[in-house]
Amino acid sequence: MNAEQAAEILIRQNDMHGSRLVGRIHQTELFRIAHSHRPFAVIHDPTAGLSELCQSQERLAIPALMHKHRSMKTQHHVMPRRVRAVLGPTNTGKTHYALERLLAHESGVIGFPLRLLARENYERMVRLKGARHVALITGEEKIVPPDARWFSCTTEAMPLTRKVEFVAVDEIQLSSDPDRGHVFTDRLLNARGNVETLFLGAETIRPLLQRLVPGIEIDTRPRLSSLVHTGHTKLSRLPARSAIVAFSAAEVYAIAEIIRRRRGGCAIIMGQLSPRTRNAQVELYQNKDVDYLVATDAIGMGLNMDVNHVALASLTKFDGASLRPLTAQECAQIAGRAGRGMKDGTFGTTAEARTMSEALVDAIEAHRFDPIERISWRNAALDLASPDALLASLNAAPPRRGLVAGRPASDVLTLESLSGERDIRDAARGKKATSLLWEVCQIPDFRKLGDDSHVRLCHRLFVHLLNEGGIPAQWFEAHIAGFSRLEGDIDTLMHRLTGIRVCAYVAARTEWSDRAQHWQERTREVEDLLSDALHERLTARFVDRRATSLLRRLDSDGARDLLSAVTKDGQVIVEGHAVGTIEGFTLKPDREEALPEKKLMLRAGRRALLHEIPRRVQALVASPDSDFALDSHNGMLSWQGVIIARLARGTTLLDPSIQILGGEFSDTRQRDLVQERLHGFVRAMLRETLAPLYTLAATPHPSPALRGLTHRLMEYGGVAPLLPAEPGSHGQQMIGHLRRLGINFCPFGVFMPSLLKPVPMALRSLLLSLWHRTARPDVNASQITLQAPYNAVLAPLGWVNAGALWLRLDRVERLLGDLHRLTRSGPRPLPDDFASRHGLGKKQIGDILLALGIRLRQAAPLPANQFGPVAPPMLLGAARRQEARRKKGKEPSKPQGFVKDSPFAALAALTLRSGQT
Repeated sequence: MNAEQAAEILIRQNDMHGSRLVGRIHQTELFRIAHSHRPFAVIHDPTAGLSELCQSQERLAIPALMHKHRSMKTQHHVMPRRVRAVLGPTNTGKTHYALERLLAHESGVIGFPLRLLARENYERMVRLKGARHVALITGEEKIVPPDARWFSCTTEAMPLTRKVEFVAVDEIQLSSDPDRGHVFTDRLLNARGNVETLFLGAETIRPLLQRLVPGIEIDTRPRLSSLVHTGHTKLSRLPARSAIVAFSAAEVYAIAEIIRRRRGGCAIIMGQLSPRTRNAQVELYQNKDVDYLVATDAIGMGLNMDVNHVALASLTKFDGASLRPLTAQECAQIAGRAGRGMKDGTFGTTAEARTMSEALVDAIEAHRFDPIERISWRNAALDLASPDALLASLNAAPPRRGLVAGRPASDVLTLESLSGERDIRDAARGKKATSLLWEVCQIPDFRKLGDDSHVRLCHRLFVHLLNEGGIPAQWFEAHIAGFSRLEGDIDTLMHRLTGIRVCAYVAARTEWSDRAQHWQERTREVEDLLSDALHERLTARFVDRRATSLLRRLDSDGARDLLSAVTKDGQVIVEGHAVGTIEGFTLKPDREEALPEKKLMLRAGRRALLHEIPRRVQALVASPDSDFALDSHNGMLSWQGVIIARLARGTTLLDPSIQILGGEFSDTRQRDLVQERLHGFVRAMLRETLAPLYTLAATPHPSPALRGLTHRLMEYGGVAPLLPAEPGSHGQQMIGHLRRLGINFCPFGVFMPSLLKPVPMALRSLLLSLWHRTARPDVNASQITLQAPYNAVLAPLGWVNAGALWLRLDRVERLLGDLHRLTRSGPRPLPDDFASRHGLGKKQIGDILLALGIRLRQAAPLPANQFGPVAPPMLLGAARRQEARRKKGKEPSKPQGFVKDSPFAALAALTLRSGQT
C-alpha cells in the first residue's frame, strides 16, 4: 500500500468517526513514507486516538496527503483493487485482523466455513457497530437490516452480487476439500471487493494462490505461541482444560460418558449443533463448570476457547466415501486449538488412537506441511436451458492446471435424480423452470438419512413453486409442527434440529413464500426451543457439576482443609455438596453403579471423615454387647444395625478371625481397635450359645481319658468321631458320669445333645463351614430327618447319613438304643409302630436300618401253594454285635432236615430263640 492509499483509508475513517482520525499504524507492520515509495499497512484500532504514521524518524504529513486525496476524488480518480492473503497456522490473529479490516471500510462481506463461526462473528460485529448496520446471512438465517453495511456470512451464502468495498474469505485452504472445495475456489477466483479483497488460510495454499491470482500480496504470520507434543495419554489422566476430538457422534458420546464418570463432566461441540446449543455448551466450558470438552473436528475451524491441551481420539476419519488417515495439515488445524494468545499449548493422542509418528509431530510443531497442489472446481457459468444442459455445464472439465473436479455434491446428485423423472423433465422446460429446479436442488440435505427422502422433499417443493408460485402454508405448518416436539433423547432432538434447519433454509428464501418473515420467526423459535432442550439433555447426561467442583477443589487445594461435616443421619457434606452417607465406617457414595464416580466421592468424602472416624471408633469400643449382632447364616457382624465385618476361618474352629468390611480408617490402630472389640463380642457369644461345651472345658477332670475326650469335643465343636478303642473302654460308672456331664456315646460319634438344638446348631454350622471352607448347609435343627446332598459339614455338625436321608445324631442314638433292647435276646419281628415311634416313614425304615448297619430280614409272602400268615420283617440285630456273637460261638446254626417248600420250613423262620422251632 502506498501513502496515497493509506491517506484515503485514514480520511475515510475520519469521515466515519467524526472530526478525528482513528486509524493507527502498528510498529510491527512494515511501511514506508511516500518519499521512500515503499509499502506499508494500516490496521484499524477503534480505541485509538489521533492516528500517527511513523517509521523510525520519518513522519507522514497527514494534512498534505488528505488534501491530495481530496483533489484526487475531485478528478474522479479510481483506486486500484487490492487482493491480499494472510497465511499462517492457527492462533496468529488472522480472523481478528480480517474483522478489523472489514470494519475499517464503508462496507464489506466476510465468509466463514461454518454457520457457528458466522453467527459468532456477527454477534461480535454487532457489539462493535450495532445491530442496525450488521447483517447475518447463512443458509438458515437471514438478518439483513435496511442500513446494513457489514455482512457476516457462510461462504456458500455470501451475496456476491452486492457491491462492497471489502471482501474476505476465511479458511481458504478448504478449496482443496473434495466436497465443499468448489465453493471456496469460486470465491477465490471470482469474489472481489471494490477496494480490498482478503483471503485467510494456511501456508499450504500459497503456491496455488500465486498461480491462480496474479499479483496477489501475501503476508505470512507466525503463530503467537508454540505447540508441544506430549504423546499418548489415557482418558483418565488428561489434564484439566483439555479438548478431546473424535470424528463421529458415536465416538463423541462414548468418550463423553467416560469423562463424566472419571472427571465429573464435559461440554459437547459438534457441527450438527445449532448456534444456540453450541454457545450454551461453550459457555459451560468457558465458565469452568466443566474442565473438559469433547468435540468433532468442527473446533478446528476458528472456534476460540481456553484450551490448554488437545487430544485426538483417532488419527483416521470417514470423509463420506472411505475411512482415511488424517493429513498432517488436518492434525495441525485441530491441535492448533490448544494455547491462545501468547500461552503455549500441548497436543497428543488418547483413547484408542495410536501414538503420532515423529514425522507427523515434527510437522505440526514446526508448521511445515506439503503444499496443496490441486483445489476443487465446479463450473459457475451454468447453462439453464434444460436440466440436461445444466448437468452438462456442472460436469464441465476444469479449465486450467491446478483445478480438479471434486466429488459430486448433494445438489448435483439431487438434480440427477429429479431430472430422471418424467414429470420433472416435462415441467422443467425453459430457463426459468430449470433455474427454479436448480435452486430447489441446492437445499442442503442436513438430515442425511441415507434414503431418497431429501429427493422426495425437493420434488414436492419444486412442484409447489412451479404450479402455485410459492410454498403453501400447510407445508410449513405440517413440517414445523412435526419438528417442534421437545420430548425424546439426544439423537431424537438432533434429528429434529436438522429437520427444522431444512425448514429454516426454505423459509429464508423470501421469494418462495408470501409470509416468509413469519415462517422465519417460527422456525427460529422452534430451533431455539429444540436447542435449549438439547443443551439440557447434553448437560444432564454428560455433566456432573458436583463431581467437577469437588475434583477441581481436591486437585487445586490438596493441602487445604475442605469445609466438611457429617449430619446426624450420617450424610457426608463436603463444600456444600452431599457426597454420600457413612454406614458404620464405610462411605457409601450416592452412585454405587459408577466405579470412577465412586472413587471420586470416596476421595472427597475421606476429607470429611478425618475427625468422624476416630469418634466412631471410640463409640464402638465403648458399646455394650447388645449393640452388636452376628448373622449365623452368612457370618456378618453388625454394629447398631449396620454391617461392618464378617467372620472368617481362624486358628481353631472356636476361634474365628474378624474381617473388617471397608472402612475409611486413617491408620491401622483404628482398625485394630475395632477388630479387638468385635473379637470380644464373638467370644462372649460363643460362650453363651455353646455354654455346655465351655462349662465342660472349664471343669477340672482328674481322669486323663476324660481330659482327652473334653479336648476332642472342644476341637470338633461338640461332636467328635468315636475312636476305635473307645467302645467298651469306659465302665458303666464312667459312662453314667459322662451322661451327667452331658456327653453321649453311640457308634457314630461322641456328642453333647444340648448342642444339637436349633440355636447352637446354627452357630456351629457357620463355624464348621468357615473351618472346612465350604458352603454352609441349609440345616433346620428342629427336624429329625434332612434331605440334602452330601456336605462335609453335616457329619461333624451332628447328622448321620442313612441312605437318601440324614438323621440327627441324638435321634440315631435313641433308635439304636431301642433296637438294642429289642434284639437283646435275639432276632424278633419289627414292631408295627417302630417307624412312627421314631418319626420315620414306614416305607423308608428298611433302607434306613440297613444304612445304619442293622440286619433286617424283609417280610416274605408264602408261595402260592402254601397257606398261612405272611412272615413279618425280622430284626436280626446290629451287624457288629452279630459278628461278635458268632466269634464267641453263640450264633445259632441254620436248621437242618427241613424240605425247602414244607410248612416246617416256614415255621422254622418264626424261631424266637436259638434252638426253638
